[in-house]
Amino acid sequence: MTQRYTSKGVVCIQSMSKLLVFGYGNPGRGDDALGPLLIEQINQLELIDVSCLTDMQLLIEHASDLIGYQQILFVDADVSCDEPFEVTEIYPEKDDSYTSHALTPAALLFIFRQIYQRKAPSSMLLRIRGYDFELGDTLSKQANYNLNAAFKYLQQWHLH
Repeated sequence: MTQRYTSKGVVCIQSMSKLLVFGYGNPGRGDDALGPLLIEQINQLELIDVSCLTDMQLLIEHASDLIGYQQILFVDADVSCDEPFEVTEIYPEKDDSYTSHALTPAALLFIFRQIYQRKAPSSMLLRIRGYDFELGDTLSKQANYNLNAAFKYLQQWHLH
């Protein structure tokens, strides 16, 4: 299984039931809203075996939200990823965010493993390329294009 998607290549992700799609970001900061906006689109599909969750950031308390899922797809805006988006497999990892207020997905998986003393669900991180993150910005035209590309990709992967 390939572990990364860019506009230059396609990743193969096994379709699984019990999927949690967790989009996070601040809707008041322009392109940072990409994660929650993707969740809005997915929710409209009313899919069986797919649950959605949004928040402004990942917190330690979200470890309990991962219980009962076979696979987690974290969705976030990113200023440094390739256009239009990238998907990477992620693993539990104790990193610098472990003790901060906002966590990385890998740190959240690490906390899940520490709290529940079991393997964390298989997880991927979908980073959608964003450009404008200032307070009060609206979604940029290019970020909207990237959002639509990510949604189409997910529809082909699992959301059908």
